[in-house]
This record gives sequence, structure tokens and C-alpha cells, in this order.
Amino acid sequence: MPLIDRVALTQFAKQILTRAGMEPDKAETTAAVLVEGDMIGHDTHGVGLLNWYVEALEDGSLAKSGSYEVVNDRGAAFVWDGKSLPGAWLLTKAIEQACERVGDHGVVTGAIRNCHHTCALSAFMRQVTERGLIVQLSVSHPAASRVAPYGGTKPLLTPNPMAAGFPTSKDPILIDVSASITTTTMTQNLAKAGKRFPEAWAFTAAGEPTDDPREVTERAGTMMPLGGRLKGHKGFGLGLIVELLGQGLSGKGRANAPPGVFSQSAFIQVIDPGFFAGLDAFTAQSDFLATACRSNPPAPWNNGPVRMPGDSAARRRRAALEEGVPVGDMAWAKLRHHAEILGLPIPDVVA
Repeated sequence: MPLIDRVALTQFAKQILTRAGMEPDKAETTAAVLVEGDMIGHDTHGVGLLNWYVEALEDGSLAKSGSYEVVNDRGAAFVWDGKSLPGAWLLTKAIEQACERVGDHGVVTGAIRNCHHTCALSAFMRQVTERGLIVQLSVSHPAASRVAPYGGTKPLLTPNPMAAGFPTSKDPILIDVSASITTTTMTQNLAKAGKRFPEAWAFTAAGEPTDDPREVTERAGTMMPLGGRLKGHKGFGLGLIVELLGQGLSGKGRANAPPGVFSQSAFIQVIDPGFFAGLDAFTAQSDFLATACRSNPPAPWNNGPVRMPGDSAARRRRAALEEGVPVGDMAWAKLRHHAEILGLPIPDVVA
């Protein structure tokens, strides 16, 4: 797996997007978020997505230029129509606006409809937690169906990722999970490779547990909600929260989304601890909780100490800054191919 300098890789990704027609400011932000995804270990949502993004720019499903439409804005709450613009750019802009306003309101909440792909949600967290603020993000795709409601057999919901970032005096606590056991990307990748899930993470179309991802991708099966067959009502409930916050508050969801059109709905919230007991009081609690969790005696099956959500991301990020950003062999081959077609110089491999 080649290692590429972060600055060089970000510039390379930006050049690919701008050559494909994306406006420079949107390409710069999108490239930065994709590279951040690779840096923190979310390689399924890193620069490997550029091939799809270029295709989407070519077929028009990803808008190349323009701006969002302000549907409603009350200061502490706002709604945008994303107009199929890059999700990385839209979320970044929304987070920036929320951070600018939270000093006046304490809590700022936004909803965006008609986003294109929003990348790895945890890639947006650090820009907020480094300011001593709390952030929550969640995303759904109202035109897609991957997960049946608990007890059902027909796909209806999507995995519906949700993320939250909390400041500490050191590395932030970063939580990024889905309401389903597995993700769409993992399911598709395993199916293409002819591999199986580690356990029964899906249902057949008849509602029987299965470890075969092709039951989902080829035979109308569904991905299991978080909690699986016995406790899947919990993941089902979380999935409903994500859908209703993003789709319900933005006014665009399953009730009125055009079928088959890639268009995500997002929910954003930034909280200033200063409007509550204060940042110092908050980090006293977050530091204590993080230390208490990490020092908890590890279980026999756990290879190492207890980790907090975000520990692995922080470790990977520091390594990427020092040694270079890891890019998968297949993704790097595709990027090199794009560079040759577009006449772009290929960044040097650090290692």
C-alpha cells in the first residue's frame, strides 16, 4: 500500500476534480475531506471514491458548480437545499456556519436536503472539537433501500450513519456508527470478491439470517439492523431517528424523494459547552470518562487495552502526517489512470 504526502495527495485529488469540471473551492474542500478519511482509516470513504465522483460529474448526478438554496434560516436553526452539490462541501459549509453562530445561540442545528455523497462523517469532527465544541452529524439516503424495518423482509431504510465528536484535553472522542450491523460499501465489496460476512449480518428475502452478502446485492435480501435478529429493534429505532431528523427537518425524504436519484439528507448540530456548565467542566468529565474506560481491565478476547472511539483514528492520523497517507493499491491504480487521461503529474510515493 503506497504512502503519499498529505499535501501532495490533497492537491492531486483537487486537480482530478477540477479537471472533471468541479469548481475549485468545492474541489479543494472535497479533496481535503476525502484525504482526511484515508488518514483516519476510513479508506472506503477516502480518495478511492474519486473514480465514482468523476463519473457522477460526467453524468450530471453530481453538480459541478453553484450554491445551495436557503430554505429557512432562523439563526439557531437553518435548512438548505443542496442542489446535488458535493456533500463534503455542503457539510463543511454548514458546520462552519454553525460554529460561527453557536457563540450567540449555544446550540445551532441545521438540516440539508439534496446532498451528493457526504464522505466519512468522522472526517468532519476534528474541525469542531478543536474549537472546544461538540458536534453531531447523521445522514440518510431516502431514494435507496438496504435495511428492512425490524421484523420485516422488504428493504426500506439505509444504514444511516451517525457521528458525534466531543472535546477532551487531548484527543477528541469520535463516534461514527451506522444503524445497521454492516455498511453498503462493505456488503458490495465482499459480494464482488465472493467472500462472506464474519457472521450472519444479513437476511435473505425470506427473512432468514445469512452470512452471504450476495443475498443482499443480488437476491433482494436486507442488511441486519444493529442488534441483529434478536435485538434489531434497537438499530431500527436509531435508523428512524436519523431518517426523521435529516429528512423530516429538511422536508425531503421517502415521502417525496424521486426514486433512484442519489440524494442524501443530513442533520447537523453544534453545541457550545460554554452555554452550559462550561468547557472546563465538560472536559473534566470527558477526560475522566476516557481515562476510566481506557484503564478498564481488558477482556480475554480483546487484543490490547480498551480503546475509546477515536483513538485509532488519532493514531492513524498522526502516522499519516509523519509518514504519508496510505492509499489502497487498487485505488492508487485508478488514480494513476485518471491522471494519465487528464494529463496530470502523479505525486511521488513516499514509501
